Amino acid sequence: MQHIAASQHIEIEEMKKIILQQSNPHILLQRFITPKEIAHLVTYLASPLAIATNGASLRADSGVLKTV
Repeated sequence: MQHIAASQHIEIEEMKKIILQQSNPHILLQRFITPKEIAHLVTYLASPLAIATNGASLRADSGVLKTV
């Protein structure tokens, strides 16, 4: 993404906005999720707090998926 933004002479954040608007205008967060947010989910799943979370499909996709 950095290479594409540089080749088009626009900032990386502007490139991200363009991609979201063109490919996923319905996305709930209206931004890409961060690696730290994925890490938070993994930390939860690996912790005792997730003891009742079994057989579940958890998505970390910023709300891209409209239906299951």
